[in-house]
Amino acid sequence: MSTSHWIELLEEEDLAFLKRFVLASGSLKEMATLYGISYPTVRLRLDRLIAKIKIFDHAHSMSDFERTLRGLHVDGKIDLATLKTLLSAHHKERENAHAPAENNSLSADGHRIDNIG
Repeated sequence: MSTSHWIELLEEEDLAFLKRFVLASGSLKEMATLYGISYPTVRLRLDRLIAKIKIFDHAHSMSDFERTLRGLHVDGKIDLATLKTLLSAHHKERENAHAPAENNSLSADGHRIDNIG
């Protein structure tokens, strides 16, 4: 994965925040003034952006789906329980997709169906 790949995964809103942060020389106080919000709110937004960048920067071993879910969790759009449930289902689906072909030829009750003639 290239060094800049993580930035390509950020949403426009994240990129705008990042640009304003750099132009404000990293001053959270100035960011709070620019956005008209409190310092702790800016700090939370920055912490979420940092977490998202860390996820995206190490996402080479993740599927697009997993990376998207983890990004949504960091943004507070899905809770931890939902993240875990969806990731578990995703991992099971991926395991089943990579299972040997003989396992795929079983009926719901466990009987082989490829020898039916």
